[in-house]
Amino acid sequence: MISLIEIVRMIIVTIGIGYIFSGFMRFPSMSNYDSLKLSIYVAAPAVILHELMHKFVAIFLGLNAEFFASYLGLALGVFLKAIGSPFLILVPGYVSIPFTNPLDGAIVAFAGPFTNLLLWVIAYFILKYHNRLSPKQMTILALTKRINIILFFFNMIPFGPFDGAKVFSGIISLF
Repeated sequence: MISLIEIVRMIIVTIGIGYIFSGFMRFPSMSNYDSLKLSIYVAAPAVILHELMHKFVAIFLGLNAEFFASYLGLALGVFLKAIGSPFLILVPGYVSIPFTNPLDGAIVAFAGPFTNLLLWVIAYFILKYHNRLSPKQMTILALTKRINIILFFFNMIPFGPFDGAKVFSGIISLF
């Protein structure tokens, strides 16, 4: 279901995302290595699980799907970090799916943002109802909430290559 090359690509994307976000997820007493680890714990699952859900839903619908690292997208993220940009625009990876009908395309497209929404909900409820969390766990969950809701809304923009555009066009195709 997931090939060895896809696993290698996911590792590359995970390390790249960790490095790129490490400047955004840092505390004054935190070392660069700890900041990298925190970024990998928080940002990488948000992105990797988003893309894997596209893949798994596509496979469920009988479509071929393959995960790719976007080396240009990762390079853009590294560049923006290097110049101290206050915001990030990057596409670290994507799932290639052959052309499909608009409705299946909409379902596959929504699977990624839905995953981010689900991760946000899980983090929200753990923070709200679990009262024995360490400060580190609370920080990881708070950051998980933040990045996943941002990814959900960003990906649901109904424009261009965003998932929202595919979802919107699939819904429109029903009428």
